[in-house]
Amino acid sequence: MYVRDAKNRDEVWLLDSLEELGLDDGSFRSRDYVIALDEESGEKAGFGRIRVHKTDEPFCEVTCVGVSERWRGQGVGAHVVERLVDRAAAEAFDTVYGFSSDHGYCAQFGFEAVDAEDLPSGPRKRLDGVREADGDAIALRLDRESFSMPERLRERFKVAAPASAGDAEPELTAEDFGYDEETPTKYSTNLRR
Repeated sequence: MYVRDAKNRDEVWLLDSLEELGLDDGSFRSRDYVIALDEESGEKAGFGRIRVHKTDEPFCEVTCVGVSERWRGQGVGAHVVERLVDRAAAEAFDTVYGFSSDHGYCAQFGFEAVDAEDLPSGPRKRLDGVREADGDAIALRLDRESFSMPERLRERFKVAAPASAGDAEPELTAEDFGYDEETPTKYSTNLRR
């Protein structure tokens, strides 16, 4: 299992996964995402986004972190968050924000709750926007040096495996796209004479 930057070819999978998990990314850009993949099968297991808000005082947000159901509980999300924090540091942000109602999950990495009135104006406006969809969301802040990966999650990630191989998505065929391989078209590469 490893985490890499998303590529353009990952867009469809990312959009489908965001929809499946009910995550809203109104300003989707695949280049802002990282993806966790299984080294052996190449199966995508999780993802997350680093979003830079270019306001008067720019700030960085970890958002849209999701893990496929078959890969949950194995440290995949934790390693996605770690990679996102590293990317924020590479973009010269010492502080990273998150806005979530699942603050217990975030706290294990060093994120701390911040009262809305103590936030700079940009993060405060973002929190207000997130609360429109999730009324229980709170603001979380992480100073880069405070990030810590729980050892149990690091160990789980080393041996991560899908919950059940029988639940894997079937491989797509030409027929799934409405193309019949037996009927010649001007683009066919299998014309028989």
